[in-house]
Amino acid sequence: MTPKPPGTPGSPQPDPAHGRWSDLERPPLNAAALRKALVRPGGLWTAFDVVEVTGSTNTDLAERARAGDAEAGAVLVAEEQSAGRGRLDRTWSSPARSGLFFSVFLEPDVPTERWGWLPLLAGVATATALSRAAGVDTALKWPNDLLVQVGDEERKAGGILAERAGDGVVVGIGLNVTLHADELPVPEAGSLLLAGAAAVDRDPLLRAVLRSLEQWYEDWRGAGGDPGASRLQEAYAAGCATLGRTVRAVLPGDREIIGEAVAVDGDGRLVLATKEGVQQPVGAGDIVHLRAAG
Repeated sequence: MTPKPPGTPGSPQPDPAHGRWSDLERPPLNAAALRKALVRPGGLWTAFDVVEVTGSTNTDLAERARAGDAEAGAVLVAEEQSAGRGRLDRTWSSPARSGLFFSVFLEPDVPTERWGWLPLLAGVATATALSRAAGVDTALKWPNDLLVQVGDEERKAGGILAERAGDGVVVGIGLNVTLHADELPVPEAGSLLLAGAAAVDRDPLLRAVLRSLEQWYEDWRGAGGDPGASRLQEAYAAGCATLGRTVRAVLPGDREIIGEAVAVDGDGRLVLATKEGVQQPVGAGDIVHLRAAG
């Protein structure tokens, strides 16, 4: 969604001194302080850049990676995205400085068949960080959505997209932080603010997410990408709101499967138990929650 016209109640106001939008409730990220805190010798993060606005941090970083211009551990953050990308080529945008929109470039030295765990790992890392830093319980909807509770409703507050690029993978994370109800792109969306977060300062939130991502990634790498030995599979299952529910999986080719989500297997696939008594693993598809767990 694009910024509201000047003068609209609750909208950011133009700042003549800077020529762009100024909103005291949404200060810019402190790129220098974040870079100093995150980029350190021996750490995972090797570069940290913040841009004012871009179409998609995933697209930009993937292009750099394919051109050989991105080092493993590079982080690219945008204060505003005008064409953020999700799964199934969906696009979205949000008001400037209303969330965290960033991508990281990783070159995992683990078997490539285990790289499919990266978006799930990013989900676990993000949910873990938000619980600690924002005081918000974030659930995971398989395979890549971040859910929060707004009143008595489960809302999507963020998403994750991973794609191969160059010799590695670009993982993008988008998270609504301070979106108000009248700014939501769709009624089913949410934000940390609407979920009653104890903190919505984006600087410590971004630090927490990237440090959590580094820890989970290094543990996973140290286990050779094994989701069991690294406890990633266990952690994902524990935080996955999809498990135990009846769901509809919309698969490539417009096929559908309806069943109870009973497990996430060793390849990161969602296993559905159908009424025919078959356990069907789903590796890619759109998942619709039909009935709550229990």
